[in-house]
Amino acid sequence: MGCLSRRDAELSETRSRRHEPETDGNHWGALGSARAYLASLAVAREDIDAYEHVNNAVYMTWCDRAAWDHSAALGLPIEKCLQLDRGMAVVRSVIAYLRPAVLGDAIRIATWLLPAEGKLRVRRRFQVRRDADGTTLARADIEYACIELSSGRPVRWPPEFRERYVALDDVVRAAERLAPI
Repeated sequence: MGCLSRRDAELSETRSRRHEPETDGNHWGALGSARAYLASLAVAREDIDAYEHVNNAVYMTWCDRAAWDHSAALGLPIEKCLQLDRGMAVVRSVIAYLRPAVLGDAIRIATWLLPAEGKLRVRRRFQVRRDADGTTLARADIEYACIELSSGRPVRWPPEFRERYVALDDVVRAAERLAPI
């Protein structure tokens, strides 16, 4: 949720086939009943490493794209962040890689905004699943801090962020039951 380059933003738009808020049954674990923002994509050749599966760094890129797409859907596209001179920069990321994805797999990434811990930070939970069989491939918890883009310094959220980066009530209730990644 930091500022993507224009090329990365265009790539995200090109590779993401569908993104929408929805509930997808209880297949999403403890947050299953909470509305997720979903982004879908297909594993591409450039995602594959020497072991013929998706490289671990790619999962982080996918989470980043899902966060950006979700932010744009909330009314905070890149252009708005640049105008405000504010962005969300990753402070901490934890990811558990559970199963491999391979070339051609259709992938769905769910993200939820978790309750904020203060006026500078927000956390997101991610779950990466293979569409064909519903297998969870990875789970991540990423913490972001609001920064002034021109200086890189942490700052309080502008009103636009406070209004939009809000955990939904069903997510707040479900978040209490989340196990660590």
